[in-house]
Amino acid sequence: MPIYEYQCEACGRKVEVWQKITEDPLKTCEVCGGPLHKLISQSSFVLKGSGWYVTDYGRKNQKKEGTKDSGDQSSKSS
Repeated sequence: MPIYEYQCEACGRKVEVWQKITEDPLKTCEVCGGPLHKLISQSSFVLKGSGWYVTDYGRKNQKKEGTKDSGDQSSKSS
């Protein structure tokens, strides 16, 4: 379930709420009753482990291409 962040326009209070995507957004502040608006916050998405293009597939392709080029050059010079 995603965490949504809201801020009250009246008192400035920020609230983080676990909500289903299908739930309606919150509209009123629990403390003062003022209107809430949803904030857009930065996600903390991090790629870790093997299998990502930058760490694995990109290097394997570069090695293969380098090997093919060196083989082509040696056959041309002979």
